[in-house]
Amino acid sequence: MTTLLPDCPLCQQPGGALLWQGTHMRVVEVDDADYPGYTRVIWNSHIPEMTSLSRHGRELMMEAVWRIEETQREVLHPDKINVASLGNMVPHLHWHIIPRWRGDRHFPDAIWAAPRVPPGQEPPDWAPRMAAVRQLMQRYRNRLLETLNALPRH
Repeated sequence: MTTLLPDCPLCQQPGGALLWQGTHMRVVEVDDADYPGYTRVIWNSHIPEMTSLSRHGRELMMEAVWRIEETQREVLHPDKINVASLGNMVPHLHWHIIPRWRGDRHFPDAIWAAPRVPPGQEPPDWAPRMAAVRQLMQRYRNRLLETLNALPRH
């Protein structure tokens, strides 16, 4: 049974550009110019915590998270990957998988912290590095679909 709530944005909208959809969860690309490759796994029904899922649900969701992280490492080559499940603003189970690079606006802090580097003040090598990452995005999406399509859909 899927529970959807009318006042929950993650129940009513994909939560980003839909990359993959399964029976229980979906994977979206977050539109964030500072963090190309930022990906989110969202459980389709309104469930607030991992322990609200069955063991199978928890394993399925975390397998998706690990496959996304692995694909980011293989294709985008970030310096670090942040994996977070907060749900403080939207009490709907979802995981953030965020590739990070030394020199990004928030590094080494979380992307939700105040930026350490104002826009336009990035190091000189920043723009070329991000341009190279953006050129890898279609390859990342294709590889992600390949690995996520191998997940069980039930």
